[in-house]
Amino acid sequence: MSIDHLAPLGAAVSDAAGRLVSVPLRIALTILGSALTIVIVRVLITRLVHGIVHGGRLVRTRTRAALQRGQDLPGRAVTNTLSDTRRVQRGKTIGSVLRSTATLVIGAITVVMVLDLLGIPIGPILASAGIAGVALGFGAQTLVKDFLSGLFMLVEDQYGIGDVIDLGEASGTVEAIGLRVTQVRDINGTLWFVRNGEVVRVGNKTQGWSRAIVEVRIDQTDDIDRARQLLLKAAQEVADDPEIGPLLLDEPAVAGIEDLTAEGAVLRLMVKVAPSTQWDVARALRARVRIVLAEGGISLALPRREVFVERPTAAVTVAEPDAAVIEPDAT
Repeated sequence: MSIDHLAPLGAAVSDAAGRLVSVPLRIALTILGSALTIVIVRVLITRLVHGIVHGGRLVRTRTRAALQRGQDLPGRAVTNTLSDTRRVQRGKTIGSVLRSTATLVIGAITVVMVLDLLGIPIGPILASAGIAGVALGFGAQTLVKDFLSGLFMLVEDQYGIGDVIDLGEASGTVEAIGLRVTQVRDINGTLWFVRNGEVVRVGNKTQGWSRAIVEVRIDQTDDIDRARQLLLKAAQEVADDPEIGPLLLDEPAVAGIEDLTAEGAVLRLMVKVAPSTQWDVARALRARVRIVLAEGGISLALPRREVFVERPTAAVTVAEPDAAVIEPDAT
């Protein structure tokens, strides 16, 4: 056998050896590049979440300071603790979702590239994966809806742990938040598990600031202007209280006549307060308003109901006089 006949064999062996060396090397480089990409992306996501958490804290702190007019709230430590817990959980959840999604996407791309390097046709695999994805999407669309709703809820910061929210049938304090389920405990102690995909609208009663409202019904014969002055006096006395006063964020105001009925006129006392303190402030206002109105001679109108009873009059019968019977004399 001549050397010319051995040349093609040597080329084939050399090509095979090159492939045996280059393919594993390329696979290793691909995997290494994917791993580095995952690490870089996860670090960037961590920094982004860290910036969101601490940036939100800075904005909220400045806003709260402006609203509080330089006053120090007694309940500020509790509010800050709840806000910090809320931000930490929100940041951790968003970061976990973003990191998991990035790892899944980069890992899937890496697997496809490795299969292509090994010479395995990836067309049928992608087609099968697409069909499986469609079937899974139809079968688990409720679960996907819950997860997406929970993710957008966290990103938009609609509510957090410690907030008092109204979800319709379930209303109360938020105790835990997940991507699929939110736990809300109502005033009766019942713990509600609400799927995030079922939430159509949310009313947050304790985000940013709250408002304490006290409605007072007075008699129509009383002086309305004097009653308003007494309500403002009661609110000012509450504002001067060392415990409740710092919770007020703005000057109290008394609206005009909110309701006018036969029972009396309704006046509404309103004041902006720190989050989650509107119930405590409203109780203090009611107690003080009761005392001030009593001292000022303004009586509270009580609900009353007038009942008219008609009784039928008894029929009066006039008795006819008995006719005199004249008997003839026997004589």
